[in-house]
Amino acid sequence: MRAFRGQIGRLRVPLPCVRGRRGVLAALRRLLLPPLRLLCRVVAMADKPDKEPPQEELRPWEPPFDPSKPSTPISYPITNLDALESRSYFESFHFPFNKASVPLPSSAAGVLPARRRLLACHDFKGGYRDDIWVQGGANPGAYAIWHWHLMDVFIYFSHYLVTLPPPCWTNAAHTHGVKVLGTFLTEWDEGAAICNTLLSSKTSARMYAERLTELATALGFDGWLVNMEVNLDLQQIDNLKEFIRHLSQTMHSSVPGSLVIWYDAVTVDGKLDWQDQLNEKNKPFFDVCDGILVNYSWKEKYPEVSATVAGNRRFDVYMGIDIFGRNTYGGGQWNTNIALDLLKNDDISAAIFAPGWVYETEQQPDFHTAQNRWWGLVEQSWGRLQSYPKLLPFYSNFDQGHGYHFSIEGLQVADDPWNNISCQGFQPLIHNFMNSQTDVQAFINFKDASYSGGGNITAKGSLKDNTSFSTMLFCGELPLEDLPVHILYSVKLIGNSILGLCLEFSSEINGRISILIINDTQTFPTVNHLTNKYDEIICSQVRKTKMEALADAAWIVYEASVKMSGYTLTGIHVVGYNMRRPGVTESATVDSTKIENETVSTDGFSSYCASLGHITIRTSEQNMEFPPADSWITDGQHISWTSRSQGTKDVSLKIAWKLKSGSTTSFMKYSIYVEKIAKEATSDRIYKVPSYLGIAKVETFYVSDLDVPSEVTSLRFIIQVCGLDGACQKLCESPAFVLAVEGH
Repeated sequence: MRAFRGQIGRLRVPLPCVRGRRGVLAALRRLLLPPLRLLCRVVAMADKPDKEPPQEELRPWEPPFDPSKPSTPISYPITNLDALESRSYFESFHFPFNKASVPLPSSAAGVLPARRRLLACHDFKGGYRDDIWVQGGANPGAYAIWHWHLMDVFIYFSHYLVTLPPPCWTNAAHTHGVKVLGTFLTEWDEGAAICNTLLSSKTSARMYAERLTELATALGFDGWLVNMEVNLDLQQIDNLKEFIRHLSQTMHSSVPGSLVIWYDAVTVDGKLDWQDQLNEKNKPFFDVCDGILVNYSWKEKYPEVSATVAGNRRFDVYMGIDIFGRNTYGGGQWNTNIALDLLKNDDISAAIFAPGWVYETEQQPDFHTAQNRWWGLVEQSWGRLQSYPKLLPFYSNFDQGHGYHFSIEGLQVADDPWNNISCQGFQPLIHNFMNSQTDVQAFINFKDASYSGGGNITAKGSLKDNTSFSTMLFCGELPLEDLPVHILYSVKLIGNSILGLCLEFSSEINGRISILIINDTQTFPTVNHLTNKYDEIICSQVRKTKMEALADAAWIVYEASVKMSGYTLTGIHVVGYNMRRPGVTESATVDSTKIENETVSTDGFSSYCASLGHITIRTSEQNMEFPPADSWITDGQHISWTSRSQGTKDVSLKIAWKLKSGSTTSFMKYSIYVEKIAKEATSDRIYKVPSYLGIAKVETFYVSDLDVPSEVTSLRFIIQVCGLDGACQKLCESPAFVLAVEGH
C-alpha cells in the first residue's frame, strides 16, 4: 500500500515515480504532502455520492473528541504511540461496544489450510465510513461485502497508526469462517518519528508488540498486517525484526491460529524499496511472522520466483493485486481474474487490495449487481474456499446487513432505512441457471417485507407447465450423527406458487442422496418427471409460532425432520413449481410484487413468485430455552436528561445486562425495545406498544436522545434475547430495565 495511495484518495496517480533515491523521495514528500492532503479533501467533497453522510460525521474521533465521555458508540483508530502505550483505549466509553461477539468456528480457528489462499484488504475511502457506527447507521446503500465464501483472510486497512477493525466486519467475517486482521502502519515523516521511538530498543519493540496483542485479544480479531513505509537506519532493523517476532509469538500465544503478516516495503538494509516479490531483501521479515503481502507491481515471473524462495511456505506468500489497476499485473478492475489465473497456475496465494473499487467508482448498473459480477470473476478463477453449514444449529435469514425495514419472526418492527454489517446472516450462493423450461430468477429482495432482518430470497419469473426450478443456496460440510435434525423455514407464496427445500447428503458407503421437503406432496407427483429427481420426498407441516397473532399472515413457517446418521449435508437448494388448479385463475398482490397466475397459458408458461424468509437446522437438543427475566441483572448508566418544549424531554443512557450465572454463548444478539408508560388515574397503562430501538451484539446498548413525552412517567427498556437458531424470547418474558422519568 504505497504511501501516496492514502493521501490522494480517488486520484489514483500511478506510483512508480516514488521509487527514487532517499533524498529525492524525502524532498518530494515535503513539497507535495500539504497540497496533496488539501487536494484530497477537495476531491472527496466534490466527488462524494449523495448517499454518504457529510464529511464531518465520518471523522467524529478527531479533536475535540473525548473518548471518555458518553456518546453514540463509534469505532475509531489509535493515532499515536502514547495512546497505544498507555492503554487508554481500554478506558474509553466506546471500548465495550467495539468487542466482536462472534468467535471463529472451530473449523477455522486453527492454522490456515495448506493450499493457495485469498486475502482481501479493505482500504475503502480511508476507512471508518458507514461502519464507524457500531450500533448501525441509516444508509441502506452502505458498502458491504457478502462474498465471504471466496476468501480466507480479511484485513481492515486505513492510513492511521493502529487500525482497529470495526466489530461489524469481524462479526460478519467470523460467521463465515474468515480471519480478520487490523493494521499497524507507519508512513511519511510522522511515521519515521514513530519508528525512532518504537525501535529505540528491543524492550520498546516488545512492549509495543504486546500492546497490539492486548488490543486484538480484547476486541476479538485475529492479528495484524504490519505496514512500514519509511526509511529506517540500519541499526534499527534488528529491533524491527524483534518487534515482528514478538508480535507473532504473543499473538499465537493469546489467540491460537492468529496471523501477523508483513507488507513488502522496507528491506533489511532499511530502505523503503518495494521488491514486488519475495527475495533476500525482505525474506528475513517473512521468516519471523506468518506471511508477506507482496506489493502489487509484480511482473509475470515474480510469483514463481517468490514461491521458490518461500519453499514449503509458498502459501504464506500473498501476491498483491490492486483492484484500481495501478501498475498491477492484468490491470485489475474487470480484469482482476487475469492476475488470479496466473497466481492459481503458480499455486501461490493472492491478496486483492481495495475491492471497494466497485462501489467507489459507481460501476453500473448498480452496486449490488456490479459487486456480484466482480466477485463472480474471482469465483470463476479461484473457486469457492469456504463451505457452510459446518456446525449445528445453522440459521440464516439471508440478511446482508442493510435494508429499508427490519422484521423479527415475521413482524415488521421498523420501517426506516438502516445498515449494520453485524446483522449479516450466512450468505447464500444463489447460482441461477436458465434453460428453456424456466426463466425464474432468485435474488436477495430488500424492498418487500422480510421474515427476519432486512431481506429475503425471492424467486420470480415464469415456469413452463409441469416443470420446476432449483437454485443452490448453500454448499455445506455438515456431518450428521444419530440424532434427527429439524428443518424450519418460512415462505411467502403468491397465487399457485409452491416453494420447498432440497437437501443433499453424501456418504462414503451409500453415495449421494437428495431429499425434497415440500408442503404439497399431494399435487407434486402430478409434476410428472420431478419425483424422479429426488430419493425421498418429505411433507413439511405448518408450525404454529408464538408470534402468530402479530406476524404478517402472508409468512408461513414450515417444519420437517430427517435422520441421516453417518451422512454429511453437502447442499441446500430452493425448489419451486406451480400447483395446478384446473379451471381456476388467481391474481395476487404482496408488497410491491403483483403477478397473474393462469392455469391455462397460451405459451405453456405460468407466472411464479415466492419468497424464502429463513432457514433453521438444529437437533431437538438444541431447541432454544431462554433464561427467565429474573435470571438477568440489568442496569442503566450515564443517564442524561435534556428538557425540551412543553414538558417533553430527551434521555440518553447506556443499558447493560448480564446473566447472574451461566453462559451467553448460545445467544446471537439482543433486540432492544422501549415501552413508554404513562400514569392515568390510579393505574398504569402502556402509553405505546413496545418500540424497536435496535440490535446489540454485546451486552450493552446506548440509547441516544430518546423522545419522552410530558405524560410519560417511566420507561421500560426490554432486552429480547435471540438464540443462535434464530429463535427470539417473548417480549413479556424478556429481561428489562425500568427508568423513572426525571421529575415524576
